[in-house]
Amino acid sequence: MRWALVKVCLAVTAMVVVAFAVPLGLVVQEMASDRAFSNAERQAATIGPTLSITTDPGQLSRAVESTQMGAARRMAVHVPPVGGSAPVEIGTTRAGAHAVEETRRMGRAMTVRLAGGGSALLQPTALGSGDIAVVEVFVPESEVSNGVATAWVVLAGVGLALIVGSVAVADRLGARLVRPAERLADAAHQLGEGRLGARVPEDGPKELRSAAVAFNSMADQVVELLANERELAADLSHRLRTPLTVLRLNTASLGDGPAAEQTRAAVEQLEREVDTIIRTAREQRAPASGAAGAGAGCDASEVIRDRMAFWSALAEDEGREVRLAGVDRTVRLPVARPELAAALDALLGNVFRHTPEGTPFAVDVHDAGDAVIVLVSDAGPGIADPDAALRRGNDGGRDGSTGLGLDIVRRVAESTGGDVRIGRSMLGGTEVRVWIALDDRARGGAGGVRTRRVSRRKRRG
Repeated sequence: MRWALVKVCLAVTAMVVVAFAVPLGLVVQEMASDRAFSNAERQAATIGPTLSITTDPGQLSRAVESTQMGAARRMAVHVPPVGGSAPVEIGTTRAGAHAVEETRRMGRAMTVRLAGGGSALLQPTALGSGDIAVVEVFVPESEVSNGVATAWVVLAGVGLALIVGSVAVADRLGARLVRPAERLADAAHQLGEGRLGARVPEDGPKELRSAAVAFNSMADQVVELLANERELAADLSHRLRTPLTVLRLNTASLGDGPAAEQTRAAVEQLEREVDTIIRTAREQRAPASGAAGAGAGCDASEVIRDRMAFWSALAEDEGREVRLAGVDRTVRLPVARPELAAALDALLGNVFRHTPEGTPFAVDVHDAGDAVIVLVSDAGPGIADPDAALRRGNDGGRDGSTGLGLDIVRRVAESTGGDVRIGRSMLGGTEVRVWIALDDRARGGAGGVRTRRVSRRKRRG
């Protein structure tokens, strides 16, 4: 579209330049020719008074030589026989006798092209005797075309400047039209790839502004729909996982027997089905989780307080001591609230599922400046092989676990450039350390985050 507009403008400007420059150049050439012959006529007229008084060759010669053309040997005078005297020829004659006689017969000036180049102006002049003398003035070709070449060069330069200027203006106008369209297409590709933060600046021509407004409205609706889906998945997790955990814990008090085993199996089967549903929902929206929209984020302290209030009832029933630290101030994270809530529920659900009743646990939040560290610790038996647990968390391959919990946490951390580590807690059990980067300086890829963490560990050591 841009080059098409440039080509159209180039063609139109070229036609306009040709339509005006060529006639103007011809007019300039005609004016130069008229100027040269008008000057020759004035020079020829200066001899008229002398011819009307005398036809003496000596006086005529002096009169011719006193003129500019005569001094330059470009003037001649043809005097016919008067009163039986011989004809007189004064000056350098270039026109033929036939042309001189034709001028004398017709009684008006005429121009004759010369074989050697240039032209001769033949001007008839009446003598005192009533005869007609002819004054010949030579006009060279250089005088006829004086200034014509310069005029053509100037016209060509002006025309070229107009063409270049029109092409530059057309290119800028084309860019103004094409750039918003390219941005709209690029944003559409980004949205199709799952980067929901893609938006289009609402600028450019009216039609493209309308298209940008419609695209941004559509993208906002898509984000809203996905947010509603996340809320639905989170609600499903909140409503079903906790009751299922309570049911599973209560089945331990049923004792032995076929009915008790069937109940436990049914609860485990139901728990696996719920986990499968939640995992499927997360996999369907996985492309969106790595590209939050502009301004997406939440207060980690407020989300942690809210989720701890939710889990505190079950902790009180099981006699678990809970410690909460670092949530007395606002800590902003580049993570959507539903995502962080789902990750916390997954970690706390693992504590209740894999530690005995009465086991204390703690949730700590540390602001490291370029990142935020969320620690979930317990005093349980711990994890013998943390790396294997993380691998199982990625694929959900172990018995009694879908692998969804740590996978949820890992996705949230890696969406910011952070990661998840499992180690030994100060309480004696498991500590899950979630490292959430706050900006691009902290990201630098996961390797950059780990490098900073290793350096901090070395300083602590």
